[in-house]
Amino acid sequence: MSLFWIVLGQLDSIESMSSSKKVITREEWERKLKDVKIRKEDMNKLVMNFLVTEGYVEAAEKFRIESGTEPDIDLATITDRMAVKKAVQSGNVQDAIEKVNDLNPEILDTNPQLYFHLQQQKLIELIRLGKVEEALEFAQDELAPRGEENQSFLEELERTVALLAFEDVKNCPYGELLDVSQRLKTASEVNAAILTSQSHEKADPKLPSLLKMLVWAQNQLDEKAAYPRINNLSTATLEDPAI
Repeated sequence: MSLFWIVLGQLDSIESMSSSKKVITREEWERKLKDVKIRKEDMNKLVMNFLVTEGYVEAAEKFRIESGTEPDIDLATITDRMAVKKAVQSGNVQDAIEKVNDLNPEILDTNPQLYFHLQQQKLIELIRLGKVEEALEFAQDELAPRGEENQSFLEELERTVALLAFEDVKNCPYGELLDVSQRLKTASEVNAAILTSQSHEKADPKLPSLLKMLVWAQNQLDEKAAYPRINNLSTATLEDPAI
């Protein structure tokens, strides 16, 4: 990510210049890139962090062999973590809860918000299947007591139960709860909690965060200079500055 540091450096260097944009040629830009030294070991760790966090176990194993980069956790645990994530994404919430408890019961015991969201997702799946009476009973027995102890939980429960008041639930004001994105959100939360329990590190992959920072830095520099910009992050191709 040497380009990120180049962009930040250029922001600092032209901060005190006049309002007219500075033009940075491709030759000058590439020369500055060559001057920034990034250890290959650090880049490999970024790649491994992404593969492990996102659950690409086969790719992580191949990368470990080819690069000699050791992951922070046992790669065998990725398969179990991905099985939990897949269960939530498929709407099999109870199966996911059982799998999490098999991995480590403390994950749900020490994270009431995660457990509530899993139970909320289970309620959503009951509503999706049209099991109204079962959904109401489940909400009253399992979720209402937790809502009484936590105002934010109560508000989320009320939004979820409100789905039962509409015949066309997908197009009601709370219809987004039935969208696939809600399952993905819950699955991501479970994935992060499991990974944190296994590695004791922040569960967000570092590589996407660096790319977001690069985009932000380029947007800041756009106001001050014309320079070889990366518009396609997938190819990382430098484009000549627009003068």
